[in-house]
Amino acid sequence: MAPTFFSFFFCCVVSIYLTLVPFAVANSEGDALYAFKQSLSDPDNVLQSWDATLVSPCTWFHVTCQDNSVTRVDLGNLNLSGHLVPDLGNLHSLQYLELYENNIQGTIPEELGNLQSLISLDLYHNNVSGSIPSSLGNLKNLRFLRLNNNHLTGQIPKSLSTLPNLKVLDVSNNNLCGPIPTSGPFEHIPLDNFENNPRLEGPELLGLVNYDTNCS
Repeated sequence: MAPTFFSFFFCCVVSIYLTLVPFAVANSEGDALYAFKQSLSDPDNVLQSWDATLVSPCTWFHVTCQDNSVTRVDLGNLNLSGHLVPDLGNLHSLQYLELYENNIQGTIPEELGNLQSLISLDLYHNNVSGSIPSSLGNLKNLRFLRLNNNHLTGQIPKSLSTLPNLKVLDVSNNNLCGPIPTSGPFEHIPLDNFENNPRLEGPELLGLVNYDTNCS
């Protein structure tokens, strides 16, 4: 009798655990997105549905989920201002972060390098400043990285040249400096995607210049 009872008890515990885990994940992702909402100014109330009292963010507008995990955040061209928050790095199933054509300011958090499932990061046409985090070189699934038309400074991190799936990189119209990496995906990225960075040197200078660690 005892083994049967304990087997039944164990099955009940496992069943409850498997039921609760998706809600725990959804809650942590909801907390991350709500922290982002709190950092934003939203004059058109496009984030009105982002209610922290709901169990899951999967019912929120501009959020897409799969298997009860957030996979897309689509906030492009919605008249938002504010800044990115490190909490976004907790969206571990996120594949698309679309924030283009807003008025996002501040820096890109290093924590975005935790988004191992990320395929597309679109921050173009904002007012983002600071450097491009080298942690973005951890995003081995990243295919599209569009950071053009911001106020980014510093070097293009060499870690980006290790991204095996990167197809599109656009950092034009910033204030980047130093040479453009020439290996990995950079071999196939058009030079137009680096234009209008007054202190950025092209790959034709390979072997003639060294990375300037003091450029900013």
